[in-house]
Amino acid sequence: MPSTKYIFVTGGVTSSLGKGIVSASLATLLQSRGYSVTIQKLDPYLNIDPGTLNPYEHGECYVTNDGAETDLDLGHYERFLNRPTSQANNVTTGRIYQSVIDKERRGDFLGKTVQVIPHITDEIKRRIQILGNTGEFEIVITEIGGTVGDIEALPYIESVRQLRWELGDDCMVIHLTLIPYLAATGELKTKPTQHSVKALQESGVQPDVLVCRCEHSIGEEIKRKLALFCNVKKEAVIESLDAETIYAVPILMRNQRLDEVVLNRLNLPVEDNLDLVNWKDFLYKLKYPKSEIRLGLVGKYVELQDSYKSIVEAFIHAGAANECKVHIVWIHSETLTVENAGKHLKEVDSLLVAPGFGERGFEGKLEAIRYARENNLPFLGICLGMQAAVIEFARNVLGWKDANSTEMNPKTRYPVIDLMKEQKKVKDMGGTMRLGACDCDLVEGSKVREVYKRKQISERHRHRFEFNNKYLDDFEKAGLKATGTNPDMGLVEIIELDNHPWFVGVQFHPEYKSTVANPHPLFVKFVEAIIKASK
Repeated sequence: MPSTKYIFVTGGVTSSLGKGIVSASLATLLQSRGYSVTIQKLDPYLNIDPGTLNPYEHGECYVTNDGAETDLDLGHYERFLNRPTSQANNVTTGRIYQSVIDKERRGDFLGKTVQVIPHITDEIKRRIQILGNTGEFEIVITEIGGTVGDIEALPYIESVRQLRWELGDDCMVIHLTLIPYLAATGELKTKPTQHSVKALQESGVQPDVLVCRCEHSIGEEIKRKLALFCNVKKEAVIESLDAETIYAVPILMRNQRLDEVVLNRLNLPVEDNLDLVNWKDFLYKLKYPKSEIRLGLVGKYVELQDSYKSIVEAFIHAGAANECKVHIVWIHSETLTVENAGKHLKEVDSLLVAPGFGERGFEGKLEAIRYARENNLPFLGICLGMQAAVIEFARNVLGWKDANSTEMNPKTRYPVIDLMKEQKKVKDMGGTMRLGACDCDLVEGSKVREVYKRKQISERHRHRFEFNNKYLDDFEKAGLKATGTNPDMGLVEIIELDNHPWFVGVQFHPEYKSTVANPHPLFVKFVEAIIKASK
């Protein structure tokens, strides 16, 4: 069996250049040529995973089928490649050190002094090669977080240096860097990139490909200059102009022949079999919609839209599927009150109440839901959004004014949302929620059964609190139905409101499973319902 090929993607000059998108775009091109590809992310922070990080710190926490709380870049990997990732696709420095220290405590190192080299770097190399050793993938792309020169990234760069010697031609490095444009002089400057490559070379790593982020085309002269000063071939200097949408980047990279450069460097066949027809069709529908809708997204992190990254992308996929442009109107839940909800919400065609934790902005979410329920506005609640819909109904329809979640008010007289039984003894916050894919049985004749066209589905979860089944009969008699339940635990996973054009709440996170190739049916049908209601 041919050996697995490894591609490392590093960044220089500044963060947020788009290593994840470039990695996903390259993987898309290679996959479209018939290669089996996966991507992993190495994050240099000391947290074990992003699960306990505030969204303001790190954006969305993405959850995999196997229950790993990971970096949001894994969402990009899945959306581009249309294949699930796992625990092995995201590694943090915290996890690396924890593993090495656990081995030291067990005596695995036989009394030797534990050091960054070789023990930490050996563990990094082992983690990098886990996916390749499965035999499932021909190519593994590894994105290294941060930038070259960061103290935190040094063990990862050193591990790359070692692997280049160990793997030889089965390993290569792509360096993503910035070519800034100085408006005052009208010039593109290559010096930051030269210094970035020099820093990488000082660590013993020579990049094989330069991907240059730029606002203006760098031209052949600058490509020649970079090739000369950075010791790369001219055809391996790739221009990466700003794109209208991240989904256009694979096409831009194809126009620069990045996939061919990579395959030639790895001594892999470059056949005339690239198939991007479906991808281009998606881009066409995205660029030329036949209708437009306004969706109000209600949350408490709307200042940082990366907190809801997967939701935003799911609406892009669903919009294209319906040939519709979904304009997201960001509504901070802390601004909504009984008095002003109508004023803030009257201009939108629909509402989504987003997931989250804690009581800040929670009452505003309840007011948004009340407005959607009373005004027949299409509504979707996700995780806490579903729980808020239950509480709003209990207060304003059932008349239980004290109804609440025990997360918000542990002493509420009507705990319609309560801590899951198995969570009540949990003290550590990290990695202890109900995480990952769980089954859900759908009720015959329900809206969601019509949406999924299946009796049973599997969706990903990330929560501690649940619908309190003690009150289920009261809700169903009043018109709020449980239309999806977990077959093993009896947990209510989906609620629907009778006599409403679209009022659905889900305890799970459907946004995690939406991809370009397979837009999530719940978002597709929700957008379809909004279009119908807004006519």
